[in-house]
Amino acid sequence: MTYASPPIPDDPDTLLRALFDVAVAAADSMRVVPAALPPRPDGRVVVVGAGKASARMAEAVEAAWGPCAGLVITRYGYARSCQGIEVVEAAHPVPDAAGDVATGRMLRLLQGLGEGDFVLALISGGGSALLVQPAGQITLEEKRQVNAALLASGAPIGQMNAVRKHLSRVKGGQLAAAAYPARMLALMISDVPGDDPAFIASGPTVGDASTPADARAILDRWGIVPPKSVADVLAGETGVLAPDAAQLARVDNRVIAAPAQSLAAAADLARATGCDVDILGDALEGEARELAAEHAALALDRQRAMAPWARPLVLLSGGECTVTRRGDGLGGPNAEYALALVAALAGAPGIHAIACDTDGVDGAAEVAGAVIGPATLDRARALGLDPAVALATNDSHAFFAGVGAQVIPGPTLTNVNDFRAILVQPPKG
Repeated sequence: MTYASPPIPDDPDTLLRALFDVAVAAADSMRVVPAALPPRPDGRVVVVGAGKASARMAEAVEAAWGPCAGLVITRYGYARSCQGIEVVEAAHPVPDAAGDVATGRMLRLLQGLGEGDFVLALISGGGSALLVQPAGQITLEEKRQVNAALLASGAPIGQMNAVRKHLSRVKGGQLAAAAYPARMLALMISDVPGDDPAFIASGPTVGDASTPADARAILDRWGIVPPKSVADVLAGETGVLAPDAAQLARVDNRVIAAPAQSLAAAADLARATGCDVDILGDALEGEARELAAEHAALALDRQRAMAPWARPLVLLSGGECTVTRRGDGLGGPNAEYALALVAALAGAPGIHAIACDTDGVDGAAEVAGAVIGPATLDRARALGLDPAVALATNDSHAFFAGVGAQVIPGPTLTNVNDFRAILVQPPKG
């Protein structure tokens, strides 16, 4: 499918930003939710949800169905005005009391529903931190400590979510179990590699085969010593449901937007400008700086193989990189990827790139990422900025703020993971 876009300018940086914008637009809830909705069911309808896109999804639902009863939890700054569905804002990526209280209210809203009732669950990335009610005797602060340690460890998102499920009263199918025996349709916008519904927002409507022992092993693997309350919960049985649990039999889980669709939209736009396109994958993981080094080498190799008259090439990729904190700087995986590209490309002519999180927030900063080009390194040096020093301290956001290369779109109200595009122009003959 081709998405409407403004005329494409010749400037590489503006082209790259247009590719990012069209990737975000392809995952807009006002586009994808109505197409996935059935006719409004007869009888009682309750809408619940959580994630960075949940308020926008709720807005789209009411545009199609009219006012609905319900509650969704989204990130601060991501609320939308709805007619009947209540929108609560809470903290992300580290949970806060607002998320805890709202999650408890959501569970109570689902209690007592019958077989004739219908629940629409709106789930998107960010829901893991926003749907938060700790299991056992775990306090919110203790759960925050574990969550922060996981975020700083470099652990893959799938492993982080496995731990989160077993420390929660709502994840791993427990939200759906609270609504049983009502019918439930869960619409999901994926921000996880592979688009597995069990990993999106830690799968509140999806069972999980992992065990408390698996969660303990993940904490051990990443050197995280949990508080006693967490260790006690993981020493016994948790509320996570098996995938074949009876309480999940009336749930229909559907992924309605995913990174692959956004990359395809960007590819269509790039081809319309006269570029060739190579999609490297929509589920790439690993250390941001290591992936950047691989992609820099690939871009240089592809450029060396191009004839001077060849069409420009755009290398597209998505997924979710991680950053292992080595310093006390401010950064996120997209800015760190872009910073590592600057270092690896060393000012190579004809290669430009953008790396942004599609939710508009890279790490914990209100910055989506950065755009770079051959002049970035010289501009940094003229300002006394060293990419190697910034990498060593994980200070990528400050580096790109200094050179004026940050991308700050504001809340995008969606989340289909990281977006990366490298524009490789042919060598000059």
